Amino acid sequence: MKLPSSLPTIGIDFGTSNSAVACRVDGAARLLPIEGAATTLPTAIFFNAEDRTTHFGREAIALYLAGVEGRLMRSLKSLLGSALMQEKTAIYDGLVSFEDIIARFLRELAVRAGRELGRVPERVVIGRPVHFVDDDSKRDERAEESLRHAARAAGFRDVAFQLEPIAAAFDYEQRIAKESLVLIVDVGGGTSDFTVVRVGPDRAAREDRSSDVLATSGVHIGGTDFDQRLNLDRVMPEFGFRHTGAQGREVPSKVFFELSSWHLINWLYAAKAVRQAKDLRTSYGDTRLHDRLMTVLEERHGHRIASEVEQAKIAASVNDAPTAIDLSCAEPGLAASLSPADMAQQLSPLLENVIACAHACVKRAGLRSGDLDAIYLTGGSSALRPFQQALRRSFAGVNLVEGDLFGGVATGLACAGPVA
Repeated sequence: MKLPSSLPTIGIDFGTSNSAVACRVDGAARLLPIEGAATTLPTAIFFNAEDRTTHFGREAIALYLAGVEGRLMRSLKSLLGSALMQEKTAIYDGLVSFEDIIARFLRELAVRAGRELGRVPERVVIGRPVHFVDDDSKRDERAEESLRHAARAAGFRDVAFQLEPIAAAFDYEQRIAKESLVLIVDVGGGTSDFTVVRVGPDRAAREDRSSDVLATSGVHIGGTDFDQRLNLDRVMPEFGFRHTGAQGREVPSKVFFELSSWHLINWLYAAKAVRQAKDLRTSYGDTRLHDRLMTVLEERHGHRIASEVEQAKIAASVNDAPTAIDLSCAEPGLAASLSPADMAQQLSPLLENVIACAHACVKRAGLRSGDLDAIYLTGGSSALRPFQQALRRSFAGVNLVEGDLFGGVATGLACAGPVA
């Protein structure tokens, strides 16, 4: 790729589950390889306590699953807007804030982009959801400001933001030959965002696109919420969730909700949390379930189980067939199962909320669903079969177009930046 003397602005899709980087040169946007030939990087950091090194993406997850001593962090985006952002947490080289950890991840993205571009870029457009935090504008502003601080700490001199579904609209616009009225559906790891927008080849050249955006909406539900619900319903009962003890009361559920939430799992490995889990034994009628729970906490298998649930979700969706969830790390031979019917039933309340938010966006634009020319899907979780089935039922007759699920937002963000 021939680059100008002044590096272009890059677009970063900093996702809850996966991240991507793109840039635009001579009017064309392209994704950059950031992990080998891959143009996506799992949003994961592993702090290796054995040799005091830091690893990212697939390598981070692989080292953790291989049993290397250290700390894995995922779903960092979910912490934006929370009080935890400025709190300190222990890694191999001391106490650091979660904002600093996000800065380290963004810096790694910049360095990897720099290997392709010739030097590390200093200008960036970062995607953000319509709402980091639902129904709390102050926390939402705080979330964006935390991300801005992290980006500047990562070395970016100029930092701008664009709504992720609008970035996806810019990406879709590169693919069509005539003007269209489109509902952009961006279902990522942490949020589901929607935009009704007019797009087309003639509009793409306009500098001010504000009049083309007819409405936006968003809800703080995404792939990690789907994972948590499936984990709770299909896996956590094997460890005591909803288990009734000898005294006729259920085992307290807090530990199971945290064990099924990617960004909270690490807290359960702390000595205090392990002691509290041990104290739950008297609440169990079947202490074998408690033994399994303690094995998971003491041997730190929480992320492994969360990963098994995530992979089972994907497999059940892609293959439209029942899938086993391997839990042998807790007890030899232990497994749970996930069928497409189970998944559709258990995710139904979440999917209804997401679909309702999509309809609210169309209504806010002063339209009916039949006025749409297409629904454009982006974000990895938009590929989930139960979601697409629910969307087709609710928007009958509207064409569903599946875009670049993991790279479309980054490409659109690069289009939102100045042309180099």
